[in-house]
Amino acid sequence: MANQKPPKEDFSLKETSPNISGRRVSTGPMTAFDLVEHMQYLFVRVVKARGLPAIADPYVELKLGNYRAITRHMVKNPNPEWNQVFAFSKDRIQVVSVEILVKDKAVVAEGSDHRTIGKFGFALAEAPTRVPPDSPLAPQWYMLEDKNKARIGGELMLSFWIGTQADEAFPEAWHADVAAVSGEGVSSTRSKVYLSPRLWYMRVNVIQAQDLVLKDKNKKTAEFFVKAQFGNLILRSGVSPNKTVNPTWNEDLMFVVAEPFDDPLVVSVEEKLNNNKEESVGRIVVPLGDVAKRNDAAAAAPKWYDLGMVEVVAGVQKEVKFASKVQMRVSLDGGYHVLDEPAHSTSDLRPTAKILWKPPIGVLELGILNATGFSPMKPKNQVDAYCVAKYGMKWVRTRTVVDSLSPKWNEQYTWEVYDPCTVITIGVFDNGNLQDKAAMDLSIGKVKIRLSTLETDRIYTHSYPLVALQPSGVKKMGEIQLAVRFSCPNMLNLLQLYSQPLLPKMHYVLPLSIYQLASLRHQAALILWLRLSRAEPPLRKEVVDCMLDATAHLWSFRRGKANFDRIIKLFDGLVALFKWFDQIRKWTNPLASAIVYITFVFVLCQPGLTIAAVFLCLSFRGALDYRKRPRQIAHIDTELSHAYDVHPEDLDEEFDSFPSKKTGDVLKRRYDRLRGIAGRIQAVLGDIATQGERVQSLLSWRDPRATALFVIFCLIVGIVFCVVPAWWLALFAGTYVMRPPYWRINIPTFPQNFLRRMPAKSDSIL
Repeated sequence: MANQKPPKEDFSLKETSPNISGRRVSTGPMTAFDLVEHMQYLFVRVVKARGLPAIADPYVELKLGNYRAITRHMVKNPNPEWNQVFAFSKDRIQVVSVEILVKDKAVVAEGSDHRTIGKFGFALAEAPTRVPPDSPLAPQWYMLEDKNKARIGGELMLSFWIGTQADEAFPEAWHADVAAVSGEGVSSTRSKVYLSPRLWYMRVNVIQAQDLVLKDKNKKTAEFFVKAQFGNLILRSGVSPNKTVNPTWNEDLMFVVAEPFDDPLVVSVEEKLNNNKEESVGRIVVPLGDVAKRNDAAAAAPKWYDLGMVEVVAGVQKEVKFASKVQMRVSLDGGYHVLDEPAHSTSDLRPTAKILWKPPIGVLELGILNATGFSPMKPKNQVDAYCVAKYGMKWVRTRTVVDSLSPKWNEQYTWEVYDPCTVITIGVFDNGNLQDKAAMDLSIGKVKIRLSTLETDRIYTHSYPLVALQPSGVKKMGEIQLAVRFSCPNMLNLLQLYSQPLLPKMHYVLPLSIYQLASLRHQAALILWLRLSRAEPPLRKEVVDCMLDATAHLWSFRRGKANFDRIIKLFDGLVALFKWFDQIRKWTNPLASAIVYITFVFVLCQPGLTIAAVFLCLSFRGALDYRKRPRQIAHIDTELSHAYDVHPEDLDEEFDSFPSKKTGDVLKRRYDRLRGIAGRIQAVLGDIATQGERVQSLLSWRDPRATALFVIFCLIVGIVFCVVPAWWLALFAGTYVMRPPYWRINIPTFPQNFLRRMPAKSDSIL
């Protein structure tokens, strides 16, 4: 019993029935938030005050039972303005009245409590209910009272109401559940919407240079190359094949740039010296505002640029021009879609240029309801969870629910959909920078939903398992409950997209290589992180990398086995068909073999009806399978991912950084194992190449006798097909294949023997 494996966790998708207005008949006011459960909040907006003592440093304090919230204080200001909103969850309010105090912070230095200037209170039952799209409530002036309820000269302007998370004041409000967070950490708890910058591919086509000046005058030949720099990224061309002072390259250097174009393009021509050093012979600075934008495959006009050098004259840097020139085509290619996600799970397929965009075909609505079953991720046994959802250029971030293992967000977001064959990604993270800015936001789990698998105008409510692969193995981190709806007003426009190319036309007219796309995707992910990290609150690098699957291209033995199994399963049907036919031709079941042979003869007699019958059978089979169609959204399959049977050493390799931080025997062991795997792959690739080369050698005369036999065979077969009807030959071939085992010899056939004797290029490999 001690050796038994622990039971596997339940990673299945569960359908839920949340109390959302989109699935029930509502009797109250309707809002746009119909995919989430409505949560009521008491909102208090503190606007300003007047008539306070001139020597006071006033601030406002709100008291609701054990809850306490304060505004920022104003120094020596009798008429301060705060304009701050506070939100208190109505489910947690245990009192019937709210007390609002205006206090003076100036007496702190004297060592006593803050002096109360005046106060105001109201009963919770007096708060009106507001439901958008109603206009915001107008704030009013309220007289302040002292502790004896006598009026004083000061007044406080504020408004208070009962609302839901649909209220426009909700995202910017100070929430009572973040009372333990102080300072700058409060801003990182609020919900925000981010927009990715518009990304462009910048193509720098370096053509040639003229009249370059050699650094070593005694050299008769020189090796020149071009170095292009944009921001912190540097790309290099190859060395010019003609080693003269007029080199040519005709090579493309591709960058990803984002609007607004702050940095210029710096291009320099470098010379390789004998001591393996490189020295610049001139450079140019090209502002991106001067670069032409193109939307089609027409090449940009070539342009000559004067090369210059920066010299120090009398302690001042000065740009010196001389006769050397370089010819380039520089363009911003707006006809491409800048890939920032893996191609198989991209969330946007539009080209960069807005003039090429087509109207949206639908709307995607996402309701992020709640999560359950979280495990503590901090030393104090707490989780400060928030969600990030990305679709297209729009990122959304929910508010952080502080110190809760079962957080409730109930926030709803909307995106325009331009193509249904796209994927929305929802990630759950633990906010690590509430107290420590250096801490990372750890990933709790991630969910991906492909829009093309959703029925239009149907609300999907499921609880998704948050699956994480850790160095100790696969683990269920909890579950998140989502509501998803994909609406499409015009079904004809939606169906029309299935006949159009997936990517913009430029990807097919002027395709980029696999290596270029990999490099450009890495650049795009880096630019997105740099831009989103400048927002407030910022999206951290680990969050952006997780949402963009930035490490998906790295080697993983586990994913390699999973992809191999996927390939094997694709051929399961063909293998089963081959085994069935082998039993038929061996007459294992004489009745079934006889029926197959009679069907074969009928097909030869009526070939037209056969093709129609095949398509009708496929149509009938598809119609029958409609009732068995999948009702749930596809989710992570731990069995297919080999998440359970993965070896600890494979996990250690998968979680290692790139480049690796391991040394010594660990790297040696990994390298030897990789060599063993690569050796088997090499043998399989060699066998495939050998079979293809044998077919090619049938007419190559590498083996003159075999090629002569094949030529004579083709001549005879051609004459036979001209004389004998084709269906007779097919009938003869089918009868020969279906002959009973009594007339069969289990040795390879003549074509197999002949092909195996043909030469291949494997003899020429060293």
